[in-house]
Amino acid sequence: MTGRVTGPDAGRRAALMGAGLALSTLPLAALAQQPTQRPAPPRQMLSVVAFGAIGDGSADDTAALQSAVDAAFAPGGPGFLIIPPGTYRVSRTLRIHTRQGERGDITRNHGITGHGARLLSTIAGGGNVLEFISHSTVRFLLIEGLDILGSGREGDGIHLACEHKEHFLYNFCLRDVTVQGCGGDGCRMIGNVFEGQLINCYFRDNKRNGLTLGHGMKAGILSAIHAFGCVFGQNGQFGAAMVNGCYDAGFHGCYFLLNGKYGLVAENGCTLLAHCGFENNHESAASFEAGGAGMMLQGFATLIGCTAYSMFKQQRLLQAYVVGQLVMIGCSGSGDARAKGAGLARIGGEKRARATIIGASGAIEYQNGFEGLEIGGASGGVGLSAAWNGANLARLGDYRLWVDRRGRLRLKKGAPSGDEDGTPVGA
Repeated sequence: MTGRVTGPDAGRRAALMGAGLALSTLPLAALAQQPTQRPAPPRQMLSVVAFGAIGDGSADDTAALQSAVDAAFAPGGPGFLIIPPGTYRVSRTLRIHTRQGERGDITRNHGITGHGARLLSTIAGGGNVLEFISHSTVRFLLIEGLDILGSGREGDGIHLACEHKEHFLYNFCLRDVTVQGCGGDGCRMIGNVFEGQLINCYFRDNKRNGLTLGHGMKAGILSAIHAFGCVFGQNGQFGAAMVNGCYDAGFHGCYFLLNGKYGLVAENGCTLLAHCGFENNHESAASFEAGGAGMMLQGFATLIGCTAYSMFKQQRLLQAYVVGQLVMIGCSGSGDARAKGAGLARIGGEKRARATIIGASGAIEYQNGFEGLEIGGASGGVGLSAAWNGANLARLGDYRLWVDRRGRLRLKKGAPSGDEDGTPVGA
C-alpha cells in the first residue's frame, strides 16, 4: 500500500531524491575520483605458536617468544599476544623496550594473555624474566594469567619501569599473575609508573621482595598503584616494599605471610591498607624476641580493618615512626604459642605528628614520649593526654583540660604554658 508523503518527511525525502539525481548525472570518471575512507587495519590476537614456540618445558622457546613480543608491541602492531597453555623455557630476558618519544607511544589496549601458560626461567646472571621499559607514553597494558617460575639466579620476574620526566607508563593492569622463585623481586615497578592495578596476583618465594614500588632513581614519580586480593608470601626479604620516597599506594584485601622480614615496608608512608592480613612474618629471625612487626612504617598511613596473627616470630601488626597522620580503625593484633605476647602496635614519632586509634584490639606501646588518641577498643572510653603539654589534651571549645602533678584537674582558655597554668576545676 502506498500513500502520499506529507510534512517534514516529505521535505527530507525530496532532498535525498534530489541528491541522488544529481549524483546520477556525474560521469563515471568523476565518481571514481570521489574520496573513500580506508578501513582501519584489523586488530589481531597473535599467538606465540605462530612464531615457533613449543611449550613442552624442554625446548628453549626464548627466540620464538621474543619474536612474538616484538611483533605484538611494534608501533602499529596488532595488540594482544596469546601464550597458550604450556611450559615455555626461557633462557634470556624477554624485553619490551619502546622507542624514544612519540614514535614509541602505545595508547591502545594491548598486552599478554597467558592463562595456563608458565614461563620457566633458566636465566642466570641477574637478568629479569619479563621486562617492559617505557621511553615513551604507554597506556592500557594488560598482563593476564601468566605464571612465572624462577630458578633463583635471575633478577625480577616482572620489571616495569619508566625513568623519564616526560614519558609515562600508566593505566595498566596485572591480573591473575603468579611469580615464584625468582632471584630478585617477584614484581618491580619503578619511575613514572602510575594509575595501575594488581588484581588477584600471587608473589611467593622470591629471594628479595614479592613486590617493590618506587620513584625512579633518575626521574619519575610512582603513584596511584592499587593491589586487590593479592598474596605476598615466603619472600626472602619483604612481602612488599615501598622505596625511593614513594607513598601513594593502596592494598585492599591483601595477605602478607611468612616473609623473611616485614610483610610490608613503607619507607615514606602508605596511602591506604584496608582489610589486609599479616601472619607469621619475620621467618628469618632467630626467635620471637628477635622478630618484628608485620608492617614497618615511616611517615603516615591509614589502616582499616587490618589484622595480625602470629604463632612464631611476628610481634605485632605495626611498627611506626609517625611524621604526619596515622589512623587505625578496627585493627587487631594477637598471637598464640611462642607469640602469645604479640600485640597491635609500637608507635613513636615527631611532636607535631598525630596518631588516632579507633576500635582496635591488642597492646599498644608508645616510644620516646609519643602518644596517640585512643577511642574505644579493648580499654574502652577515650584515651586523652593527662599532661599539660600532651599531644591529645581534651578540648572544650577554646578551653583545655589536663591533670597537674598534684592530681588536680585544671582548665585553661587556650593552650597552657605550664603544669599549673589555668584554674583548678572545682576550686
